[in-house]
Amino acid sequence: MRVPTLYKKPRLKWVLAGAAIGCCISWMLFVYMYGAMQERQAVVLEKQKNDVRELQSQLNIWQEEFKELNKQNLHKLTVQEIEIDIINYEKYGIDDAHSMFLAKEQIKKDLSVLYAKDLETVYSHRELIRQTIENKTLKINDRSYSLHVTEWYFYTTLYLQLEMTLPED
Repeated sequence: MRVPTLYKKPRLKWVLAGAAIGCCISWMLFVYMYGAMQERQAVVLEKQKNDVRELQSQLNIWQEEFKELNKQNLHKLTVQEIEIDIINYEKYGIDDAHSMFLAKEQIKKDLSVLYAKDLETVYSHRELIRQTIENKTLKINDRSYSLHVTEWYFYTTLYLQLEMTLPED
């Protein structure tokens, strides 16, 4: 089988030539539009990179300032709350939650002078605080109990864990 010759069909030549020229023109148009779009995207990306660099430098400045302020404030911490936990009260048959609440409030009242005091000051007087607590006798249900400090933590919340014992006469 033979390929038909084109000299007999000039219309087919014009169609094929038009298709080839149209393909070339559309390809050039596509490359131009794609290039223009990519150029705009490159400009946007460069602008965003500059914005990110600028914001990161500002963030670093802020973080350094906050670190410095936190260091300064750490030296100025004060006692804001006192938390008391009395352990082994079940050993002495104290089931009354109200009595334990009153006992904790009584201890908090004795330690109320520590509120708004500098942590360094409170920590330096820890033995005085221990003696204040251990010399105190609590009267719960017509019985007297003494307290011993088993654990304590010093921070903005002063946490004390106390152990109840019967006083030695």
